Amino acid sequence: MRTLPRLLWCVPLLLGCAGKPAAQTPTPAPAATPVVRPFAALAEQRVIVAPAARINEADPTGWLAQIPRTREYLRSLDDAIGAELAARGLKTQWVFPPDLARTAKRNPTYAVDPYSLAVEPLRAKNLAPADKLREPLASQIRTMIALHDARVVLVPVELRFEKDRTGQGIAVLRLVLLDGRISEVRWVGDVRSDPSATLSPAVLSSLATHLGDLIAAP
Repeated sequence: MRTLPRLLWCVPLLLGCAGKPAAQTPTPAPAATPVVRPFAALAEQRVIVAPAARINEADPTGWLAQIPRTREYLRSLDDAIGAELAARGLKTQWVFPPDLARTAKRNPTYAVDPYSLAVEPLRAKNLAPADKLREPLASQIRTMIALHDARVVLVPVELRFEKDRTGQGIAVLRLVLLDGRISEVRWVGDVRSDPSATLSPAVLSSLATHLGDLIAAP
């Protein structure tokens, strides 16, 4: 990986308001707030997107009870993320779960099942950049990047449901960015969906959109 800062989140620029302009002085148009894309540098690299791994069982929204098959729901999340990133020009450069699954099928004695990654250590609340990956995950990631000529792996570790201040539900996706060559965590953070009164396909769609916003323009 060429360059990737340890800290990728940026604080938005706060624009102050000037006082009342003098008479006959044109009011300047407000400056547009710049769009912050902390993962923009990754758009030019080959990045592996692992499958979404888990759904947290803690659920104040009651949405989890509406999901009869959590594995299928996570695959729907994978599809939403893949479609969104493909629409932003990353379809050929990045590697998505279906690509990983095809490679695993062609190399059954060497490739790791992408849907069985040992991601439990990545759920730790104290996980931080520069932490080293544990086994067997470190070896699994090294094998994955070797088969796909990549270095960076983005892992959607866990999906959870929460309520916002208004009582509406939101989906929150914990993401971990890994440097597979040195088996190291590079970034940990959450992406949130738009608030919703009900669980609908729009929840996953907005989650994928906000993830895409971190990387490239629509």
